[in-house]
Amino acid sequence: MSDENKEVVRRFNIEVIQNGSEVAFQALMSPDFINHAAPPGMPQGPESMWDTFEKVLRPALSNLKIVIHDQIAEADKVTTRKTISGIHSGTLLGVPATGRELTISVIDIVRIEGGRYAEHWGLNTLSNVIATLSKG
Repeated sequence: MSDENKEVVRRFNIEVIQNGSEVAFQALMSPDFINHAAPPGMPQGPESMWDTFEKVLRPALSNLKIVIHDQIAEADKVTTRKTISGIHSGTLLGVPATGRELTISVIDIVRIEGGRYAEHWGLNTLSNVIATLSKG
């Protein structure tokens, strides 16, 4: 089961985040999904994840690429250490395009139920990246 759960997370990262497939998103996301990493006051359901990818990351980063460095699975949870990188070619959280390559480091924990994302917890360096871009 651990290898199957790792594959679900790998597919989500490549097919959904990197490639932008809404079909894969719908197939891999439980309708009851809870995003525990959503900012306070923001929706915690599936739409919060899709909006982050389609309205924040993908418009701001061309050549978006996900590299999975480590995955550890136990019971129904998969922890992944990865990087999201791309060229800052569009506005990212209010910061105009710089044309610079940027990398966001991420550690996610995802609970898988029935081959789909049920819950998500995560930490990332996006705020550090934004601070660096804002300084020029």
